[in-house]
Amino acid sequence: MAGQSGRFTTVIKAKISRMLDKAEDPGETLDYGYQKQLESLQGVKKGIADVVTAKKRLQMQASKIEQSVVKLDTQARQALAAGNEDLARMALERKNVAQTELQSLDQQVAELEAQQQKLIDSEQKLRAKVEAFRTKKEVIKAQYSAAEAQVRISEAASGVGEQMADVGMAMQRAVDKTEDMKARADAVAELEAAGTFGDITAIGDGGQDDIDRQLAALSSGSMVDDELAKMKAELGTGSAPAQGALPSGGDAATSPSAPQEGSA
Repeated sequence: MAGQSGRFTTVIKAKISRMLDKAEDPGETLDYGYQKQLESLQGVKKGIADVVTAKKRLQMQASKIEQSVVKLDTQARQALAAGNEDLARMALERKNVAQTELQSLDQQVAELEAQQQKLIDSEQKLRAKVEAFRTKKEVIKAQYSAAEAQVRISEAASGVGEQMADVGMAMQRAVDKTEDMKARADAVAELEAAGTFGDITAIGDGGQDDIDRQLAALSSGSMVDDELAKMKAELGTGSAPAQGALPSGGDAATSPSAPQEGSA
C-alpha cells in the first residue's frame, strides 16, 4: 500500500511539473527574478541608510558629551581657583565619566562606519550583479522570442507543406482522370470510324447493320427481276393485246374490236 501511495505521489508531482512547464513563461519568470533582486538591492540600501542614521545619532550624542567635557573642565578650574577643591574634584569626576562615555560612543561610531562601508561594498557588488542579470535577462528573453517565432514559422511552413502535398495529390488525380478520359474518347472515335457502332436509326429496322441491309436489298432486287421475267413469259404465250397501254376494265367494254350485241 505504501508503494502505491508513493507511486501515486510521484505521478501527481510529474503531472503538476508538466503543467507548470507548459504554463511557465520564461520572460515572466526572468522579470519576476529581476524584480526580486531589485527588492533585495533596495533592502541593502535601506540597511545602509539605517546604519548612517544610527551613526549620526551617536555622533550628535558624542558632540554633546564633548561639550559637557569642556564645560566640566572649565568648572573644575574655576572651583579650584576659588579654593573649593571638593567642588573641583566633583567636576573632574563627572568629566572623567563623560570622557569614558565619549570614548564608548566614538568606538560605536567607528564600528557603524565600518559596517556602513561593508554595506556600501555589498550594495555595489549586488548592484553590479543585478545589472548583469538584467542584461542577461533581456538577452534570454530576446533569444526565447526568436526561438518561439521560429517554431511558429516552422509549424506554419509544415502546415503549408502538408497542404501543398494534398494539392499535389489532387492535381495528379485530376491529370490521371483527364488522360483516362482522353484515351476513352480516342477509343470511341476509332471504333466509330471502323464502323463498329451502327447508326442509331438501325434500331427501328430490327437491329440490322449495313451488311444486313445490303444483303436484303440484293435479295429484293432478284425477286423483282424474277417476277418481271415471269410476267413477260405469260404475256408472250397469251393473246396479244393491242398496241399501247393495256386497257382498263371500263375501256374494254366500249372497245371497237368487241362484238356489238344484236349484230348480224
